[in-house]
Amino acid sequence: MVYENEAIAGGSSLAASIAAEGQSLSLLQRFADSFLRDVNLGVILVDTQYRLVDISDLACHFLGWQRDRLLHRRVNELFGEMPTEHHLIQRSLLEGVVVRNHAVSWMNGTYRYDLLMDSNVLRDETGAIVGAYVLLKDVSNLRSLEEQVQRNDRLAMVGQIAAGTAHEIRNPLTSIKGFLQMFKKTLTERGMTKEVDYTNIMLSEINRINELVGEFLLLSKPKHVSIEQLHVQHVVEELLPIIRNEAALYDVQVQYEAPHTIPSVVADRELLKQVCLNIAKNGIEAMVDGGILHIQVKVDEAGRRVLVDVHDSGPGIPAFLIDKIFDPFFTTKQNGTGLGLSVCQRIIHDIGGTIRVASKGFGTTFTIAIPY
Repeated sequence: MVYENEAIAGGSSLAASIAAEGQSLSLLQRFADSFLRDVNLGVILVDTQYRLVDISDLACHFLGWQRDRLLHRRVNELFGEMPTEHHLIQRSLLEGVVVRNHAVSWMNGTYRYDLLMDSNVLRDETGAIVGAYVLLKDVSNLRSLEEQVQRNDRLAMVGQIAAGTAHEIRNPLTSIKGFLQMFKKTLTERGMTKEVDYTNIMLSEINRINELVGEFLLLSKPKHVSIEQLHVQHVVEELLPIIRNEAALYDVQVQYEAPHTIPSVVADRELLKQVCLNIAKNGIEAMVDGGILHIQVKVDEAGRRVLVDVHDSGPGIPAFLIDKIFDPFFTTKQNGTGLGLSVCQRIIHDIGGTIRVASKGFGTTFTIAIPY
């Protein structure tokens, strides 16, 4: 009887242990499902045959994939005709190559994500590799903020120099311009056409210097800002006649698209006009042989932002230049100052927004994002 009781007690203990283990596995499975669904990371799981076992919704969002169409397919097939060396996930992952905080950029359509990637293999109790995982963390905003801090430091230095020298430059320029205008009048009266042309060239160059000094001054002193609630689409629509007139000079067609209802944002109307007009003009001037400038206003409900996409069908921006275009004094234009985009970025950052640029070699898209 004692043995029987002991057997019963032992059986109960084993059953309880199995039940506890089953409950633990169920809890782990529940956690894994919740982790894939809720964590702010892109998660990708592959098996030893390099097939996609599972992928989180956020990873699908980064890569522009649809989960149901991808599961159990080989990973290399998912990147289409892209060269193998450009695949975000490499087969060497299954050979035990560990990646930690590897910075990568990934283009999804016209939007570029800056990602940090971690990856490692998964092993069973014997130490054999049974699969691998990849974790993707979106650091686009952090990188944008870091770059903006660096640019602001440079802009502040430029502003300090401008504040001390702008008036000293402008005063003699004003005198020179005045005397040149007098000379031009006298030369015109005497019929000295060639000399009048030379004078016009000198006056245009002085005007160009004045414009450059004016941009310096914009950096050196705080501009009066009139903050108000406004609708971004109304601001863009007010600019459309100006943009279309400019586009006609370059044989460019302007397409505009916006939904009927868009949340209002808080911004300075005139400064926002300056940003939109500057970016639109850059797009138009990039299409030297004509093309299409597509302007779209839309709402990012998940991020609670109003977006303005300005896409041109020009030659695009080379990858080695795309990270420099917001730097002060960097320009690809023959007569550009390299300050326009820097000032635009500062204006948008001051109202809590961002400006992003994406280019894939067949056009460029600037995206202005303003929180609402």
